[in-house]
Amino acid sequence: MKLKYFKRLVFSAGIISLLGAGCTKNADSQLNTQSEFSNSSLVQVYLATVNASRNYVYVDGKQISGALISSGGVFPASAHAASLPIGINSFLIRDTLPATFQQPLTFAENLQGGNRYTVFVYDTITTPKQKTVQSAIVIPADTSARLRFANFTYTPSDPGTFDIFSKKKNANIFTNMAVTDVSNFIPYPSAVTDTFYIRMNGSTANLQNINPTTGALVDIIAVLNPVAKRSYTLVFRGGFRAVATNATTVRTLSTFVNY
Repeated sequence: MKLKYFKRLVFSAGIISLLGAGCTKNADSQLNTQSEFSNSSLVQVYLATVNASRNYVYVDGKQISGALISSGGVFPASAHAASLPIGINSFLIRDTLPATFQQPLTFAENLQGGNRYTVFVYDTITTPKQKTVQSAIVIPADTSARLRFANFTYTPSDPGTFDIFSKKKNANIFTNMAVTDVSNFIPYPSAVTDTFYIRMNGSTANLQNINPTTGALVDIIAVLNPVAKRSYTLVFRGGFRAVATNATTVRTLSTFVNY
C-alpha cells in the first residue's frame, strides 16, 4: 500500500510540475507579444468636429474606446496611445444615440509596425472628415519638450492661413498654417509656462471670442507648462469667423499630450 501511495504521489507531482512549466511558457509568450512594439502601432484619436458630443471609436467592428468623446476630447484619455495591429485597420467613429444628427465616419488605415499615428476628426457632425498623420516622436537627449501645431478650425470657405504667437518668445513659432495643416514637432523649453495666441497670417492682432455673459472681447489662448522630454500638440478648432460674434460655436486653442 505504501509503495502504491508513493507512486501516485510521484505521478501527481510530475503532472503539477509539467502544468507549472506550461503556464510559465505561456505567460512569457504573452508578455513578449505585448511588449514587441514592431508588431503593433500606436494610435490616438483627437475630436475637433464642431458640436460633437457622444462619440465612440471602433476598429474592425469592435469598440475600443470606453468613455464617450466630445469636441476637444482625445482617445485614449488616460493613456497616450492605443496599441493596434499592423496592416489594414477599419475605423468607425460615431454617436451611438439613436436620435443623433451626426453622421458616422468610416475609413481604413494601413498601419505600419513601430509607428505612432494621430487621427484628427474635424468639420461638422453632418459632414465629418478625418486626417491621419504620423506622429514622429523623438525623445530629447536634454531637458526640452517638443511641440507641434494642428489647424482644424471649421469654415465653409477658405479663411486663409494662421500664425501661432508665443508670449514667452515674443515671436511667432508656427506660421502660414492652412486648415488641416499639421506641423512637424519642434523643440520647446520645458518647465516654463507659455501662453499661445492665434493670429491671421502676417497680422499682429490676436483672434478673439466674445464673452456671452459680459459681451467683452477675449483673446483665444492656450497655456502650457511642458514637461521635459514630453511631446504635445496645440490644436485650433471650432467654427472660424474673421470677426468675433456671439455665436455658440466658439473658437478654441487647446493642447494634448502625444507622449
